[in-house]
Amino acid sequence: MATKRDYYEILGVSRSASAEELKSAFRRLAKQYHPDVNKEPGAAEKFKEINEAYAVLSDEQKRAAYDRFGHAGVNGDGFGGAADFAGFGVEDIFETFFGGFGGMGRSGARRAPRRGQDLRYDLTISFEESIFGVEREIEITRNEVCDACRGSGAEPGTSPVRCSTCRGTGEVRQVRQTFLGSMVNVTTCPQCRGTGEVINTPCRTCNGRTQVRKTRRLTISVPPGVNTGTQIRLSGEGEPGFNGGPNGNLYVVITVTPHKYFRRRNDDLFLEVAVNVAQAALGAEVHIQTPYGPEKLKIPPGTQPGTIFQLRGKGAPRVQRSGKGDLFVILNVTTPHDLSREQKKLLEELRKSLNAEATPLERGLLDRLRDVLVE
Repeated sequence: MATKRDYYEILGVSRSASAEELKSAFRRLAKQYHPDVNKEPGAAEKFKEINEAYAVLSDEQKRAAYDRFGHAGVNGDGFGGAADFAGFGVEDIFETFFGGFGGMGRSGARRAPRRGQDLRYDLTISFEESIFGVEREIEITRNEVCDACRGSGAEPGTSPVRCSTCRGTGEVRQVRQTFLGSMVNVTTCPQCRGTGEVINTPCRTCNGRTQVRKTRRLTISVPPGVNTGTQIRLSGEGEPGFNGGPNGNLYVVITVTPHKYFRRRNDDLFLEVAVNVAQAALGAEVHIQTPYGPEKLKIPPGTQPGTIFQLRGKGAPRVQRSGKGDLFVILNVTTPHDLSREQKKLLEELRKSLNAEATPLERGLLDRLRDVLVE
């Protein structure tokens, strides 16, 4: 069996240490080696050893026996009560036994100013409204401070009174005896729930809740350039705070309905435009529609299907930045159908004219084109 260490050495105190010095040493070491705090190997055994040493030295009779006979004076096996801490967590030891680390108690946290909750409102707008911006009136239902009692919870003409259970502190202290001595357990007052006040005559408007539900109309200014998923924050339009805390915020989340022709990616817009074979082959000037009005688009001769034209500054406005995105026009070449006899004759002549100088591959493609047009 390993030789037990000297209890005074474990606590790091002299043999003439006072009760206060023993307690101070124990608190410091217990905080350092408690298993909930210290995950290093051997910390749990060290913590048990510290408990055992303090359990003996904090008891006058056991300490006298230990000073005279050593470990044999305390039954040789040490103090069996050291395991009494096994079921306690670090919060139990440092808050319940020692009154915490000098911070705010539970009731203090309850009475501290707290910010109100945020609210969300989903708003759907059209594509045009997302480009140019819009003002919308919305309705929201939220809690508001009761006008009748002005948030006190008491019927007008009366006031909350100091809680007789906790005497206005919001805390109930219970003293219990442990092997460490007299320990104070601090809990939230069950009568006033930590507020320190009791309402004997609740407000008839809010039933003592201090808040009531109300529906409000608000005007929302949607800036140009918003897109699906954009959030607009209205500061202070959320739920009211508690104990003098600030209100929460209202977040308006935007959804933009799809447009029939335009497609959007970030700040850029995309538009598909169809031209016929003659326009693509010979070149043309066509009119297209942008979000800001009609524009002329010049198509060079020989333009191929899928060609993309970029119109700078014709896209969506950039939110909170200057400028706009671009508009990309994707060209589709359509094949004519339901041709008249004259149109067929002209195409046949065009085929012959092209075929005279065409390569075998080109002639095959032209023949296929003729068959499609004739059908």
